Amino acid sequence: MDDSTTVSSTKASSGFSGSAFEFPKFGMPNFEMPKMEIPAAFREFAEKGVSQAKENYEKMKNAAEEATDLLEGTYATASKGASEYGFKLIEAARVNTNAAFDFATDLMGAKSFSELVELSTAHARKQFEALSSQSKELAALAQKVAADTAGPVKESVSKAFKKVA
Repeated sequence: MDDSTTVSSTKASSGFSGSAFEFPKFGMPNFEMPKMEIPAAFREFAEKGVSQAKENYEKMKNAAEEATDLLEGTYATASKGASEYGFKLIEAARVNTNAAFDFATDLMGAKSFSELVELSTAHARKQFEALSSQSKELAALAQKVAADTAGPVKESVSKAFKKVA
């Protein structure tokens, strides 16, 4: 009978029910960890390691924040430049379409073949000049957008390499 009371008290004190978590009748031995003094050199080494890890974390955090800001600025600049370029393309298309309709209207009013040739030649010359001008404007805008977008990135990379060196 004595054995049955020991088992039931062990089950009750463990808080577990079921055969998988039951402790043996004889109980768990209780081992105490010996108390040891950690050497001062080891403590200093550990403290230095922790402080260096904190410093490195702060540096990495700051670098990540700077990179995020740079990317946001670069994206905004590129987006604005792409919008400007798109508007310039739409304006060029509008001008060219109007010129084509004006030319078609002029052709309808031509009375002779020589007048038709003269109108065609004049239109071709004007359109060539217009397309040349539009191409130069678009190329200049594309270069400006590329420079505005790449400038901050180039500057930031240069700063980063100076910090590392």
